[in-house]
Amino acid sequence: MSNSIIKIEQLTKSFPIGKSSFTALKGVDLVINEGEFCGLIGPSGSGKTTLLNIVGSLDVPTEGSAEVLGQSIGDLTPRQAAKLRKEQLGFIFQSYNLLAVHTVFENVEFPLLLLDYTASERKKMVMDALEWVGLTDKVNSRPPTLSGGESQRVAIARAMVKKPSLVLADEPTANLDAANSHHILQTMESLNKELKTTFLFATHDEKVISYLRRKIFLIDGMIDKDEIVTPTREVKV
Repeated sequence: MSNSIIKIEQLTKSFPIGKSSFTALKGVDLVINEGEFCGLIGPSGSGKTTLLNIVGSLDVPTEGSAEVLGQSIGDLTPRQAAKLRKEQLGFIFQSYNLLAVHTVFENVEFPLLLLDYTASERKKMVMDALEWVGLTDKVNSRPPTLSGGESQRVAIARAMVKKPSLVLADEPTANLDAANSHHILQTMESLNKELKTTFLFATHDEKVISYLRRKIFLIDGMIDKDEIVTPTREVKV
């Protein structure tokens, strides 16, 4: 039986706008199990990034509850939320957020510097992560010399280096062409299978959607449809 890694109940999120407010999420219920490869799908403004941010402990519910890896997001102190992100979550964004003055190795190593690993342990973990994404030959390169696809693969390696329980990916292929997008998605798919890491995307990109094994459709802050699917990607890139 699968273990639930995310459990959301009657989640509402509102943001103040002047003297009124905007409700981005309206009573969302959602359970995601360990090892899923799933996505929040919807147009801009549907609430998918807001939901992803709450799952990632970057924001908190206005009402209702969000439990991630056994921890109630709304009850965490800022220090506890930072600890959850540092130890158990990986983030991949459409902007790669790489440090231009540091090498690929140093960029991937960065999350490990916040954890209790020796230099030799860190080196092995970084090289393993770069091998997963096929970039061991770029270990001493700096981000300005990389292509968009290579930069996103470095970002994936950085997200995966500590073998997180959950990876959150917000439009990770938005800045990539079709060939690089498929390469990135195949890499994430294989890491999901090899490491049993749970992936949750926020996307409206058909290329990403074609890889998902579960599609959660959001419209106007509510779940409109939630379905288990067989990936529909085309071989041609």
